[in-house]
Parts: sequence; C-alpha cells; structure tokens
Amino acid sequence: MIGGLRVLAVVPALGGSKGLPRKNLLPVGGVPLVARVGDVVGGCPSIDRAVVSTDDEEIAAVAQGAGLDAPFRRPAELSGDRIGDVEVLLHALEATEADDGTRYDVVVMLQPTSPLRTAEQVEAVLAQLVEQQLDAVWTVSPTDGKAHPVKQLRMADGLLAFDHSSGAQVVARQQLEPLWHRNGVAYALRREVLEAGLLLGPRTGASVIEGPVANIDDALDLEWAEFLLRRAAHHDRP
Repeated sequence: MIGGLRVLAVVPALGGSKGLPRKNLLPVGGVPLVARVGDVVGGCPSIDRAVVSTDDEEIAAVAQGAGLDAPFRRPAELSGDRIGDVEVLLHALEATEADDGTRYDVVVMLQPTSPLRTAEQVEAVLAQLVEQQLDAVWTVSPTDGKAHPVKQLRMADGLLAFDHSSGAQVVARQQLEPLWHRNGVAYALRREVLEAGLLLGPRTGASVIEGPVANIDDALDLEWAEFLLRRAAHHDRP
C-alpha cells in the first residue's frame, strides 16, 4: 500500500510467442524472465499482491516459485496476439479481487520482457503516481535522435521519400524536438483509468529512465540483456 492506495502487480506472461518460443521462461542471468519479476516484486513494499496472468501451467509454477501468485488462468479469448493490455489487466484485476475479496486501487503492469528492471524503479513509479495525483505513470526512455520520427523514410516503388514533411529541413540533431518512447519497465494505473478502457489516461506522467534498457523481443535482445548484466556486475566489483 502507498498513500492509502492498495496496489496489485500484474505480470502478463502467455505460454506462446511467435518470435522466441516459450519466451517468458527463457533465462537471463540464469533466471527465467517471469521469475525475475518475482525477485523484483519482493523488494517493493508498496505492492500488496502480485499475480501472473498466464494460460500456461509451467509458467504459473515458475512464477509461484519466485513469489508471484497464480490464482487464475487467462481464458483463451484473452490469449491471442491481438489482445490489448487493458483487457488483460482488467481481467486480472477482477479475477484477483474475486479470489481474495480485496479491492485494489492501483494496478502496476510488470512485463517479464524487461528483465533488468529494479525494485527502486517500480517504487519510484508508484510514488510519482501518488505524489503528483496522476491517472497513470509510464516508464520511458529518451529516443535516440538517429531514430527520430522526423528523420524516418518511406519507400514506394523502390524510391525513398521523407515520411514527415519537415524531414528535409533537418540538418542537425539540435533541431529535433526531444521525444521519449515507452520501455516496458513499468506501467502504473489507477483502476478508474483501466475501467475507462485506457492505458494512457488524461494525466499520465513519465518516469524517465536514463541509460540502456533491455526489452526482450528477439534473440539479439537476450544477448543485449546478458551484456548489460555482465557490465553491471563488472562495475559493482570493488
């Protein structure tokens, strides 16, 4: 609980994955992705309960072994590739409240695909939500100027053109407006926002994470996460 608000952490972790088979069970630093979330939640005193939303018994077992609860299974109609986060979080909220008879005020989504998140980052998101009286808080990272939307190109019949009308006028990165992108570390939302069918509420704050972030979509992302772990361990040595 934080600021008098009861907090539910939801870990969405389906058994299937087109890019990386059984992705949520793949190890980073020798620990399955879904289990790494449990390790982080253990260091978050503001979280009252943490559940895994899965359709897979093995994932449920691994999650429980890491301290997450698995009181329900996600139904097939919420287990496809095109199901949105809001539907999954609402189902988890309702199923958990039916299980324990508790009303939760805040849901924080912790996707297993961000294996390097820290408890401090999650706690900071929740504190910002409460202290600034926001509808939601997302963690974001600064977008590298090389990938800025204004500099993007499109192709038609093998010919290139700027996708943005002002792209041709950009000659230096200092001309680019700073932008951020979601990095998947944490999303904290008041239940009213979810019940309105929103992930980005009218007053959504940004918790900016400086430095590299790993977000697992493919095999190269796994290698990147392992590299960052090794680098952090090297820097921590006396």
